[in-house]
Amino acid sequence: MKSKARPVAPKTVLDFDVESYLNAASARTVVSYRRGELIFTQGDAAGDIRYLQKGAIKLSVLSRIGKEAVVAMLGPGDFFGEGVLTGQTLRMGTATAVVPCSVLSIEKDAMVRLLHEEPAFSDRFITYMLARNIRIEADLVDQLFNSSEKRLARVLLLLARYGEANPVSPQRTVPKLSQETLAEMIGATRSRVNFFMNKFRKLGFIEYNGGIKINASLLSIVLHD
Repeated sequence: MKSKARPVAPKTVLDFDVESYLNAASARTVVSYRRGELIFTQGDAAGDIRYLQKGAIKLSVLSRIGKEAVVAMLGPGDFFGEGVLTGQTLRMGTATAVVPCSVLSIEKDAMVRLLHEEPAFSDRFITYMLARNIRIEADLVDQLFNSSEKRLARVLLLLARYGEANPVSPQRTVPKLSQETLAEMIGATRSRVNFFMNKFRKLGFIEYNGGIKINASLLSIVLHD
């Protein structure tokens, strides 16, 4: 008597291998950037979408009076420059490599074809953009209502990809960022960031080991009333 075949669980959107698919796509290039190198600058012509393969990138905007604000820190697996899909012809911000990076560039027309021809890729991209929109809303709430200490703890946890769908260890290392960059991200002074980073280190929430090791216990700062 033949045994019944075990049913195979259907793949979810998160199972789709975005990077392998993009690597096989046409009209794409991969560029490496050194630490501190500009990937694109606010006001540059926009004609492609970027996908971060490895490294870390800072997205910032510059006001008319010359004040810079960091609006996002990106890690491997993040898209950026996607505004071109909505008709933007100029970059709305500046992308800078925080550590050595590898960035895949996909021309706008090629990206549109991928979204139309590959439903799994389209679903994965939409899921990413929705998650990023939720993140931006949470960032705004964080800036409006939380203390600078909580904002710093949350930024460090987000940089460590804490709470993502994939299993993570209790400790994750992120690139060592300057305190000036962290201060820009949370809207505080460098001296306040220095004070809280020292506090987190003494409490065992973070460790320095060439980068910054983020322990899951740092979450207690965010959850504490």
